[in-house]
Amino acid sequence: MTNTVTSAGGVVFFKDTMLMLKKFNGDWVLPKGHIEAGEHRMVTALREVEEEASVSARIHEYIGEINYEYNDIFNHNTHMYKKVYWYLMSAESDYCFPQREEGFKLASYVEIDRVLAMVRYEDERRIVERAIDIYNNKYLNLLNSRSML
Repeated sequence: MTNTVTSAGGVVFFKDTMLMLKKFNGDWVLPKGHIEAGEHRMVTALREVEEEASVSARIHEYIGEINYEYNDIFNHNTHMYKKVYWYLMSAESDYCFPQREEGFKLASYVEIDRVLAMVRYEDERRIVERAIDIYNNKYLNLLNSRSML
């Protein structure tokens, strides 16, 4: 039996850094979580960034989805199919703090050029590459030009 889980998350930038969460097992991941009944996926993405990293962010645009399967070891090894919708976001400050009860031991803004080497999962790496490209070409230049005014 396969169960389907739908989630949403954020690739969050602050200046030339990106928000990353380190799990207790050592994996670096992006903030994401389950879409609640009746909740829009954009709301979920913002809520999960706030809950998992204590970051208040702003959505700029939708950047894609990833799909993967896994066996849930906490639920009798049930086979799961997961879909995650991703949004490019920015934060107003570099403050962040991990949600320890969800298995995160560190929340940190990491320099953009170091992030790809830290992301463990290939599907998340593709989302991160796309987000970096969009952010560098569309939003970072805009932020830099505003700070020069």
